[in-house]
Amino acid sequence: MEFTGAHILSIKQFERADIERIFQVADSMEPYALRRRVTRVLEGAILGNMFFEPSTRTRVSFGSAFNLLGGEVRETTGFQSSAIAKGESLYDTARVLSGYSDVICMRHPESGSVAEFAEASRVPVINGGDGANEHPSQALLDLYTIRKELADRGRSIDGLRIAMIGDLKHGRTVHSLCKLLCLYQNVHVTLVSPVELAMPEAVLESMREAGIDVVISQDLANGIGAVDIAYATRIQEERFASKEEANQYRGQFRLNQAIYTQYCEPNTVIMHPLPRDSREDANELDNDLNLNPNLAIFRQADNGVLVRMALFALILNVADQVDKYSREVTWYNGR
Repeated sequence: MEFTGAHILSIKQFERADIERIFQVADSMEPYALRRRVTRVLEGAILGNMFFEPSTRTRVSFGSAFNLLGGEVRETTGFQSSAIAKGESLYDTARVLSGYSDVICMRHPESGSVAEFAEASRVPVINGGDGANEHPSQALLDLYTIRKELADRGRSIDGLRIAMIGDLKHGRTVHSLCKLLCLYQNVHVTLVSPVELAMPEAVLESMREAGIDVVISQDLANGIGAVDIAYATRIQEERFASKEEANQYRGQFRLNQAIYTQYCEPNTVIMHPLPRDSREDANELDNDLNLNPNLAIFRQADNGVLVRMALFALILNVADQVDKYSREVTWYNGR
């Protein structure tokens, strides 16, 4: 694809070569993400961060990524703090705010809303999550994490064995990741969930058409027994009609150190898009895993900054100029 000036709305717009280009640029961003060097390549540029659903990692990491490239960030959080609460349309909002920004990241609770917004925007738009539909930058950072974790074991993404666990019906992160895995060879995916929260049929069909070996299970022990990656997700309470309905499924698939030791292969990597629900009745990834070296959830979150820096650099056509506008840091850096 041509990255310059492009919207990033769906995993479907990428080919495998595009993914490799993003990851190549992400690798080059490490000195800046770790604050070993400073670059001002996007000095004067403005990111409009528009988040109409709660977010910590996605919102802050997009903002941090832009700041680390030298740009500035303007934020809108929640419907009540925007003119949408007064009845303004997405079209009008897009036309106005794209005049104030050079690129926009948007999260919205309705599927397809970000694409609708992008149609009216005068600047590139990145989908930060639209309802239960997609979360393309999360899928990219997930795959980037898988690539790095497997590389440490002398492996590549081709031949990956991964289990996805939890709320697969509403989890937009796993929807996007499954679509991304369709670009790779000899991939084996085990889907572990309650029947009512199974992966949508359209996603299953796409994987099978791409030649992915898909196994569907309701048994956690069997599902995690022979995989490279155990990717857990939380129950997406906000997608249910009521909290009581969500509570029916909360805590059904809990992974702790004892279960990991008994059923997982010794080097199985544990991933989660975060936030993990650590409440007692949920606790999908127990705190007793925190010292397990194969728990990659915080490395995964760190990788989000690298991948999002890469997207900004490619979209704004500065990927080859980052070093030109760089210098050493002037403060203490304990990293």
